[in-house]
Amino acid sequence: MSVHRATTEWQRNGMPFELGTYSRAHRIEFEPAVRLDGNAAKENIPPGAPHAQGADPEQLFVASLSACHMLWFVSLASTMKLVVNRYVDEAQGVLEENSEGRMAMTRVTLRPAVEFAAPPSPGVLAELHHKAHEKCFIANSVRTQVIVEPR
Repeated sequence: MSVHRATTEWQRNGMPFELGTYSRAHRIEFEPAVRLDGNAAKENIPPGAPHAQGADPEQLFVASLSACHMLWFVSLASTMKLVVNRYVDEAQGVLEENSEGRMAMTRVTLRPAVEFAAPPSPGVLAELHHKAHEKCFIANSVRTQVIVEPR
């Protein structure tokens, strides 16, 4: 077992705090040296409310699934002596009403493109992605459908 922490901080900073007009900007700290600016998704910020740069929770959710899959993929490739030179995933998540009538991230599609020193066969590549998906802690923790579509 391991424990993972994140601290999320939001401050009004003297700004108006009225329905719809308050700032959604916040800071997320993972370790003392790792800080990330956060915000609400643009679609969720009412007109007239301040909007700052920052990753929204939906983007962070997609990124966590993408990064977890990538880390397992690279690890599995290394155990098979397959040298990965580059891995780029243009992941996409869909936020929509689920079967219970609630807004949810219902589907995340990972679209990894992998460059190897010596490319494996299509079957080996498919197996690597399958095993990486099975081992991904984040994918194993969510109800969201996770689809892997290698490019």
